[in-house]
Amino acid sequence: MSSDFPPAIPAPPYPQGRNLLEGKVIVVTAAAGTGIGSATARRCLEEGGSVVISDWHERRLGEKRDELAAEFGDRVHAITCDVTVEDQVQGLLDGAAERYGRIDVLVNNAGLGGSVAVQDMTDEQWSRVLDVTLTGTFRATRAAINRFIAQGGGGVIVNNASVIGWRAQAEQAHYAAAKAGVMALTRCSAVDAAPHGVRINAVSPSIAMHAFLAKVTSDELLDELSRREVFGRAAEPWEVANVIVFLASEYSSYMTGEVVSVSSQHA
Repeated sequence: MSSDFPPAIPAPPYPQGRNLLEGKVIVVTAAAGTGIGSATARRCLEEGGSVVISDWHERRLGEKRDELAAEFGDRVHAITCDVTVEDQVQGLLDGAAERYGRIDVLVNNAGLGGSVAVQDMTDEQWSRVLDVTLTGTFRATRAAINRFIAQGGGGVIVNNASVIGWRAQAEQAHYAAAKAGVMALTRCSAVDAAPHGVRINAVSPSIAMHAFLAKVTSDELLDELSRREVFGRAAEPWEVANVIVFLASEYSSYMTGEVVSVSSQHA
């Protein structure tokens, strides 16, 4: 290993829940599998919330629901949703409210990446990433704000952005543009929603290691990105989820329109 990189500092022990979201109803998009969405759903449950998980992949979603329900019972519900389809987005929020009586928090985690240089990128590749990652976040944000207003105001939205929205990386123009758009959407929608007591913030992770990322990214790139972190490792998905929980809770009551970097990168 190059001497330019520090030795890895291990992740801390997994934290216990402190009931930060007790009594809250949280909707998490793209929550199947092993990534940040799945970790967020678990952390929200451990913090006392009731959670509606969604994903476009019905089998994986059912497996995740069964796994969480074995521990948390009827505080877990699952609704299939493709965030590129407006009717399904609306159906997700309507179904969550029907199940638990209201919603209090939306976590917009759905996103789609890929690696291709701009000169080789097709319109279809560009549009697909933007539709899932940025426009999907917009659709869900719009539906959630209207739901919060109909409930009498209040409510929280937390978006999942990325440090790639700030920093250049080869073959990531579509994903970077989408995540930069999520940051801008976060800031502007927060201003629109503030008069209704709705708070909207985002996390901006650098790299969080999970099975799906390892499947679609080369070992060499993952190793390089991880070693460039000052902790010498990627984040655990639950470490990002902890910040999402904070932004969803009353501990962040004076924060809106903010993008919080969840990283240990060199300046």
